[in-house]
Amino acid sequence: MKNNKIIAEFMGMTIDNNDKSMMIFKTPQGNDMIYIDELKYHSSWDWLMPVAEKCLTTNEPTDGQHYFINDALLTCNIDVVYDRVVEFIKEYNFGESMEEVSIFDFLIHINTQDK
Repeated sequence: MKNNKIIAEFMGMTIDNNDKSMMIFKTPQGNDMIYIDELKYHSSWDWLMPVAEKCLTTNEPTDGQHYFINDALLTCNIDVVYDRVVEFIKEYNFGESMEEVSIFDFLIHINTQDK
């Protein structure tokens, strides 16, 4: 899933320069690697919950996205939580790259990331 890569980057993983199908992540023992296709944010609560926690503890203003994640968690539906976390990260990443943008620019940015 394409959005798993976005989540992995938000969680500190980086794409391997030698093999673009793999991501590098830090462990207490050193760096480890995983294929992007093996990321399980979309299907495992064990993978997704640390992401939701990071989103909820981020101090950056994201227009109320924290509330949407809280509401999604109450559904106990991993698909709903996954979608809300992805939207949070897209807004967070877009906010970091642009200081002031119009809502029109933001919507274009979100739409082009899904393709």
